[in-house]
Amino acid sequence: MRRTGSGSAAPYLRIVREIERRIDTGALRPGDRVPSIRQAAAQWGVATATAAKALDTLRRQGRVVAIPRVGTMVAEPGPPRSGTGRARRKRHPVTPGPNDERARVVHAAIALADAQGFEAVSMRAIAATLGMPTMSLYGLLRGKEEMATLMADTVFGELELPPEPPPGWRAHLELAARLQWSLYLRHPWLPRLMSLTHPQPLPNLLKFGNWGMSAILGLGLDPETARTVWWAVANHVRGTATNLEAQHDAELHTGLTPDQWYTAHLPSLHAALSTRTAPLDDRLEFDLTAFFEAGLRLLLDGAAVQIGRQHRP
Repeated sequence: MRRTGSGSAAPYLRIVREIERRIDTGALRPGDRVPSIRQAAAQWGVATATAAKALDTLRRQGRVVAIPRVGTMVAEPGPPRSGTGRARRKRHPVTPGPNDERARVVHAAIALADAQGFEAVSMRAIAATLGMPTMSLYGLLRGKEEMATLMADTVFGELELPPEPPPGWRAHLELAARLQWSLYLRHPWLPRLMSLTHPQPLPNLLKFGNWGMSAILGLGLDPETARTVWWAVANHVRGTATNLEAQHDAELHTGLTPDQWYTAHLPSLHAALSTRTAPLDDRLEFDLTAFFEAGLRLLLDGAAVQIGRQHRP
């Protein structure tokens, strides 16, 4: 008769027992990914068929659940059966949820990012906030990447764009830039999700872009110049706003505001930068919004020169 002790357990059972041990000890928690078939085969030095049998055993036991396009995750614990023995784990069906439920999850993620930063956003943290099983979120969203996309589009939907913009291309662009800046002030994590080189076709972002771009349409500019002007303005706002989250983190870490930091470091700054070409004022102050406004003026002054060269009334 074949021995079944722990030392001679079938290879697939060794994998099953190790993953069960990690779940039972909390090393793997509900919603965590377990090794894939290929990863398990490499980790335990077995054939992929053996690793597949181990994961299938765990699935049949209800310890893990396979989610299409996501992977195999630790299942939420279900209620124990009557009688003795190990409690069975309940599988949660992965089905699309209603739009209002998904919106509730996205708004919870936004609130979490506003309070603690984007790094704090995870499926587990959102589920804990809402009092939901982590696995149930995967029936609504594929993961943090899709969550981030929906968060960005949702907050851009907060912008109230006047149907009749102010007259003149410059006033229109100034308003667009300030609306964008105000959005970043409310959500300092948002700039990191925006990309000039890999933009995403988000409905509310496209709506804002079309509204802003309309400021320079009809000025007789060639298409490349028109796009460059709008992209330069939008990217100035986004680029400056990337400092908002870093400023918040630095204030938490140092306990100093930007003005206090500059004051404390003026002697070393004087030593490094006080030259005829880079004088420093002893009353040096720094405000990101003032810096944004100054940069916007410089940028639009340059745009006015370029538009003046090509503009045909």
